[in-house]
Amino acid sequence: MTAIETFKQRPSAAACDRPEGAFALASEPRYVASSSQSPGPTMYPKPQSSLRPNTYEFESLPLVKPTGFREYDARWLFPDEINLMGVQALGLGIGTLVHEMGVRPDLVTGHDFRGYSSSIKYALVSGMMAAGLRVKDIGLALSPMAYFGQFELDCPCVAMVTASHNDNGWTGVKMGANRPMTFGPDEMGRLAEIVLNAAFKLRPGGAYEFVANFPERYIADLTNRPKIKRKLKVVAACGNGTAGAFAPRVLEMIGCEVVPLDAELDYTFPNYNPNPEDLKMLHAMADRVIETQADVGLGFDGDGDRCGVVDNDGEEIFADKIGVMLARDLSQLHPNSTFVVDVKSTGLFVTDPELQKHGVKADYWKTGHSYIKRRVNELNALAGFEKSGHFFFNKPVGRGYDDGLLTAIAIVEMLDRNPGKSMAELYQALPKTWGSPTMAPRCADEVKYQVVERVVKRFTAMKAAGQRFAGQGIRDLVTVNGVRVVADDGTWGLVRASSNKPELVVVVESPVSEARMRETFQAVDTVLRENPEVGAYNQTI
Repeated sequence: MTAIETFKQRPSAAACDRPEGAFALASEPRYVASSSQSPGPTMYPKPQSSLRPNTYEFESLPLVKPTGFREYDARWLFPDEINLMGVQALGLGIGTLVHEMGVRPDLVTGHDFRGYSSSIKYALVSGMMAAGLRVKDIGLALSPMAYFGQFELDCPCVAMVTASHNDNGWTGVKMGANRPMTFGPDEMGRLAEIVLNAAFKLRPGGAYEFVANFPERYIADLTNRPKIKRKLKVVAACGNGTAGAFAPRVLEMIGCEVVPLDAELDYTFPNYNPNPEDLKMLHAMADRVIETQADVGLGFDGDGDRCGVVDNDGEEIFADKIGVMLARDLSQLHPNSTFVVDVKSTGLFVTDPELQKHGVKADYWKTGHSYIKRRVNELNALAGFEKSGHFFFNKPVGRGYDDGLLTAIAIVEMLDRNPGKSMAELYQALPKTWGSPTMAPRCADEVKYQVVERVVKRFTAMKAAGQRFAGQGIRDLVTVNGVRVVADDGTWGLVRASSNKPELVVVVESPVSEARMRETFQAVDTVLRENPEVGAYNQTI
């Protein structure tokens, strides 16, 4: 037999014992070859790597493009790279993997605000239930709301349907089975193996419960703190994404005067993509801050796990510098703390005299929310900072996961603890460096890692031969994640593969001058252009 004959849902006694205020359906969903077959391996069709829409095959077979399995989450163009049957197969794979890992099969799910995210979620849920997972659905949500749900609802596992900051057309899932961590390369590799080979194992016991009004519990948890004493006007920019339903309200509840910017939910994203690392969103925030004479502008990405910042002068502050500012603030409260930072971030975490004075230890690690989250947990660091705006606050500040709204609260409380200084003054107090935004030249998923490997070898050979880089000797190469080339004067350039898009990532910074930063970018780009697979940048300096 090569197809599913029946899908059975049998209500259990648990359906009659649901929590007050929640809709619940408990069942034992099974794909079966015959009514007498016991739970076990499924005859679900093997996913195809490509199918043409508007065909019989597209509606009859799962489509799952293998490149959608990234290092620490999954991303596909819908429906070009995955169809609803493919999403169902992904759910079967998640359930199979959770049981294989020996984790209690209770899972939180939710979806971001896109025109197709809820249909993606329900296809995912049907697969997860068939594989024996007990699913608690929190509805429209932010990613950190789902992570909070793992603690609040006592669920070890999470599967949040979101394309994060990606353009419309993209979908994806952020997954984990060991709160607060999310999957890394090992788990994602095994999940891909299960899904692409249809190595599913069906089990009885799958269940579904919708958790009503869950955002209220998340908001109550975030705002359970003293209100700020300082009068602060805050621009809350949401890019018409999911955060618009929650961020302005949270900031008001902690005592801010809030100026909403593109906070109305609109999944066409009519103004700009909700991505606080994107200059278009940052410029919109800057204009509104100047117009309203606000104290700070805070911008949130599509699923609310990142926060970008504009100061009261309308100057965009890149997230790694915000990390240094927060590390300065928090290290006064918690001396001798460890902070984990990604390889794209400024060198100030090591060289800043204020951090040195408070005994701060900086640990540079691989870029990626799963990597940094896991590293923060391993080292019991106080916080982790990514240049992309993912910030991870550990106890006593947070629970170890990335939450853009908690980041916004930390920034507001930093300002509250420094009543005599503006955001611009706190920023200007940092040692001066000249840094680029994150720049991303196109490079196909199928070849991007090979290109980066060639670039690493090229710079390694240059250093071994004593060749000069942008007019300087090469002092150091950091190869924990791509290659970070450090010149004798401390100027550096980074090249790595994007973990969630068909792109490379390029960042440069100089403690010397803007000219040195630009020279270094040209030197990095010259090496990149030796590889014909590298395309145009999304933005450059």
